[in-house]
Amino acid sequence: MTDAQPHIDALLQEERVFPPPSSFAEGAVVSDPAIYERAAEDPEAFWAEQAGRLEWNRPWDAVMEWRPPFVKWFVGGTLNASVNCLDRHVAAGGGDKVAYHWEGEPGDTRTITYRELLEEVCRLANGLRSLGVRKGDRVNIYLGMVPELPIAMLACARIGAPHSVVFGGFSADSLRDRINDAEAKVLITADGAWRRGQVVPLKANADEAVAECPSIEHVITLRRCENEHAFTPGRDVWYHDLVADQSTECVPAEMDAEDILYLLYTSGTTGKPKGITHTTGGYLTQVAATHRMIFDIKDDDVFWCAADCGWVTGHSYIVYGPLTNHTTGVMYEGAPDWPDKDRWWSIVETYRATILYTAPTAIRAFMRWGTEFPGKHDLSSIRLLGSVGEPINPEAWVWYWKVIGGERAPVVDTWWQTETGAILITPLPGITDLKPGSATVPFPGIQADIVDEQGDSVPLGGGGYLVLTRPWPAISRTIWGDTDRYVETYLSKFGPEVYVAGDGAKRDGDGYFWLLGRIDDVMNVAGHRLSTFEIESALVDDEKVAEAAVVSRPDDLVGEAIVAFVTLKSGYEGDDAMAADLREHVATKIGKIARPHGIIFTADLPKTRSGKIMRRLLRDVAHGRELGDVTTLANAEVVEQIREMSESAPAEE
Repeated sequence: MTDAQPHIDALLQEERVFPPPSSFAEGAVVSDPAIYERAAEDPEAFWAEQAGRLEWNRPWDAVMEWRPPFVKWFVGGTLNASVNCLDRHVAAGGGDKVAYHWEGEPGDTRTITYRELLEEVCRLANGLRSLGVRKGDRVNIYLGMVPELPIAMLACARIGAPHSVVFGGFSADSLRDRINDAEAKVLITADGAWRRGQVVPLKANADEAVAECPSIEHVITLRRCENEHAFTPGRDVWYHDLVADQSTECVPAEMDAEDILYLLYTSGTTGKPKGITHTTGGYLTQVAATHRMIFDIKDDDVFWCAADCGWVTGHSYIVYGPLTNHTTGVMYEGAPDWPDKDRWWSIVETYRATILYTAPTAIRAFMRWGTEFPGKHDLSSIRLLGSVGEPINPEAWVWYWKVIGGERAPVVDTWWQTETGAILITPLPGITDLKPGSATVPFPGIQADIVDEQGDSVPLGGGGYLVLTRPWPAISRTIWGDTDRYVETYLSKFGPEVYVAGDGAKRDGDGYFWLLGRIDDVMNVAGHRLSTFEIESALVDDEKVAEAAVVSRPDDLVGEAIVAFVTLKSGYEGDDAMAADLREHVATKIGKIARPHGIIFTADLPKTRSGKIMRRLLRDVAHGRELGDVTTLANAEVVEQIREMSESAPAEE
């Protein structure tokens, strides 16, 4: 942003408000709004109270030690993450409670209790120790969504070996780069993983990667798909052979609160992935607290976070948060449309899931497929819904609430990042009035603001940079091996005490936060700073539109021209008349300045295997440039189709 445009123009207005249902509010985990005031008055006392719900070997000497730009939490305290997730529940008599209902894509199932999970974790932890893995050694994990993935994470946590999970959809090159950056000693993988009826050749990819990874001493391979692959004697070890004769007891490592629990790599603008590091005490405290309060966790809940453990959402809200809270979870291995588009709703019905937490991309896909698929199943068990990963369009929010939640289940739209470790901006469903499309307000103990280019707070109604003005326990401590890059990226623009999220946001008159997407996606149109997300939301507001992505291209007249890529619902045809109607719809919804200059109709949008739209590739198409890397796409073929359509797309007169 420039001095001439100090903040983002906030044009889209959403007037609908959904108070908490009285029946929900009466029994909510958090029912007193005074929690915000208490946490604001003494944040350290608030977080100490949450940390007190964990089991510590040694209590901390200080709650927080902040020497900007660096911070430490629960200084001097020691604990073990796997003990907090497993041992203490079993010792308290909760070993027979189900930890995970797991379903494989082909239809095979497993039900794993807390006692069984503890035993499996101990077996693998002892196996890792037998291979020479010691406290501080890094272990890479490259698996599909099978129970052995959280088992591997917890086994590493038990012996104090930081784990680095690599999403099973990533290529051999991506795996190689992450292994080498972390200098991992061991890789845990599988012969394959199921995806839409096909086998993803994980071990073959791993072999290709490890050929250029000198730090790897052993590759542990899980037998999942009976997929043929090479076997290197001396280096390769079968998972089942490694754990077969191991003890079901394993003495846990005593970890300092600031010891690293895991590394998780996120894409960097320089092309080199960033190894985000999360520590043990502060991270575990905040993921447990946010999971319990935001999702209103009760003893009998069946919680389904429909993410992948290859992403931070899976780390925090499939593994560490739910298990710390002794919650029953659901895990599913495969695609949401295999063998048909009602697979998720079959899973909800089968396991009587009470809480579903997923991404707006998935919700919009379900909208496009229609209500007939959820309509085939009994979804009455659902009492709470959640959204994560990117801003949710208001109409997608309402569809989710109405069709999946039966107009009874509150929707908690959450904002956070890999770097933040845990949710930061969110409703508390028993006390927060909900507004479709808004993540509402910061979690208790979180201090957030929206500032302009000079770092000055933007008045209510305006948009700008989303920043955090005080550390929180789960904040990443550094980028692995590159502290200077960490400080430069997150804690330099407005000084070492202000964390810059990289996202744009606005606040409405009630102080609610509305995320506007990445600052990089803000467009300068005729002197106005416009958010691509608001224009996308206006397009999806039209009943004929299933999904939309907006980018810009250079324009001599207005600076940047708006280009919209639109996927229509079945039964509608993308032609000149439809394009004109949609441009006018946007003009009516948020103003003529936001009316797209060009609309390109496409049957699908380019998405990563995690479901995020690759706007970078759409910008390449809009600019007529050579396409960038498409190896992480789930549907690479669609990009060329879009390029062909763009050449004949209708433009504004």
